[in-house]
Amino acid sequence: MSDATTTDLYEVTMAMSYLREGRTGPATFSLFVRDLPSERGFLVAAGLESALDHLAGFHVGPEDVDAFASALHRPPRDLEPLLGLTFTGQVRAVPEGRIVLASEPLLEVTGPLPQTQLVESYVLNLLSHQTAIASKAARCVLAAAGHPVVDFSLRRTHGPQAGFQAARLGAMVGFAGTSNVAAATAEGIPAVGTMAHSFVETFPSEKEAFRAFARCHPGPVTLLVDTYDTEEGVRVAAGVLRDLGRGPGSAVRLDSGDLGDLAVRARSILDDAGLPDVRIVASGGLDEYAVAELVRCGAPIDTYAVGTRVGVSADAPYLDSAYKLVEFDGRPVMKLSSAKVTAPGRKQVFRRPGCADVIGLADEQPPDDGVPLLETVMLDGRRTGRRPTLDECRVRFAADLGELPPAARRIRAPTAPRATTSEQLNVLTARVRQRIENRLSAASAQQAPERTPSGSHRSIPR
Repeated sequence: MSDATTTDLYEVTMAMSYLREGRTGPATFSLFVRDLPSERGFLVAAGLESALDHLAGFHVGPEDVDAFASALHRPPRDLEPLLGLTFTGQVRAVPEGRIVLASEPLLEVTGPLPQTQLVESYVLNLLSHQTAIASKAARCVLAAAGHPVVDFSLRRTHGPQAGFQAARLGAMVGFAGTSNVAAATAEGIPAVGTMAHSFVETFPSEKEAFRAFARCHPGPVTLLVDTYDTEEGVRVAAGVLRDLGRGPGSAVRLDSGDLGDLAVRARSILDDAGLPDVRIVASGGLDEYAVAELVRCGAPIDTYAVGTRVGVSADAPYLDSAYKLVEFDGRPVMKLSSAKVTAPGRKQVFRRPGCADVIGLADEQPPDDGVPLLETVMLDGRRTGRRPTLDECRVRFAADLGELPPAARRIRAPTAPRATTSEQLNVLTARVRQRIENRLSAASAQQAPERTPSGSHRSIPR
């Protein structure tokens, strides 16, 4: 089986019905986040490259047909209309690393209706998860205020693939390294790592553990000092580093307790030992909130290692994202259900200074000070250009972050900018809404009983 079966069953049932009814005209689906989590002032677009890989390789093979048939308890021949289906459409999207706001399309997919429907679940999953993680990581970079941040999240992310993505996304928004060897190798990210408490516990003393570690690893080393008594661990580490002449570039890591207070004490011990160049690394349940507080208090911490809370975006583990039909066979469509109204038509987002964004129609001219965010990244099921590098994504992020209002950058109680809608989009929305309401009203009138002069009722003939 291929990734084609990684979908919700209703995507399969709808695609089958579309094919049976001959509804294979071009459809456009828009992927967006309705509202930001309460503690987010912005999002960082991510997951596009994974989505393009999926779409480029999408193919329904015989084993996929068998799987669909099994799930539906139907003979495989009933599902054969799906056999050989690939993605042959167009994708317009916001490049990875750019900052986006609520209601703005991150991606729009256009192609034959069965295709665009069947890829929904996989594409929505990729963009939702990675945008959530990238946005959390970006806030850590903000909170660190120039201090390096590194990724330690692999052991507790929701699966190895999620851990790989967390490492890549952290690097995309400015992390200095990752402990994830696979991600470091594949993505060219600096690999970082120290030792575990178990290493120290296997030796008769911390001194012997630190010496053994240093003997095995030439050059700067980072020693974990809080297995037993943190201050004593720092003293022992200082003695080993000084005796071996391994001070410059080396570090001690604090992984528990009051990190701010312990960092002050560790810094004093290291300085008194003549080791001002030995750095202090802090880890242990850190995220942007803890990092911001340590920075605010002036803790002498050089590097922040963030793990679990960032790798799973613990305070906002999901986004209120949606993948909604906005046009079918040249006809703009919209949803009117309460609290989930969608805007019709293919769209563009125009970025204005200060992230004063305008959501408009795809074919309208940008405002004088506006720059389009969505780019055509796939035509006829193939990428239109090369895969961007992490450095290029990082440059995009840094540029957009510099334009973001200070209130949106706050770690606590941020205020997110809100995009406005263009006049052309407003006119189209009103027209489509009126068309739908007129149709519903006419249908309701046909269903209603006709009142006779005597007050009795009779059904209207259909």
